Amino acid sequence: MKRLPKKFDKPWGYELLYAHTEAYVGKILHLQAGHRLSLQYHRLKDETIYLLKGLLELEMEDGGEMVRREITPGNCCHIPPGTKHRMRALKECRILEVSTPHLTDVVRLEDDYGREDK
Repeated sequence: MKRLPKKFDKPWGYELLYAHTEAYVGKILHLQAGHRLSLQYHRLKDETIYLLKGLLELEMEDGGEMVRREITPGNCCHIPPGTKHRMRALKECRILEVSTPHLTDVVRLEDDYGREDK
């Protein structure tokens, strides 16, 4: 049995993994103001995010074009596998993420912190 919750420090803040089963994963992402995650996509991982706190800029592929939109608390977005996306905190953010359990399925296209694909 996995000991949860488990905190993972990241260059942009941290992730708090609170659920991890064969069927789903639950995380809380703490994204510091002005920081952003890598431009990425997932081969298998299917995720939905819900903004608990802050102001988030979500850049996401839509019909082959990258579209930016602001997400405010109480709003959510589904990110299907294969969809390029990036999140940036316009204000400090707390994001609830629920996904399939493919934790290492990250293809990074650009990264502010020099990290490579996993």
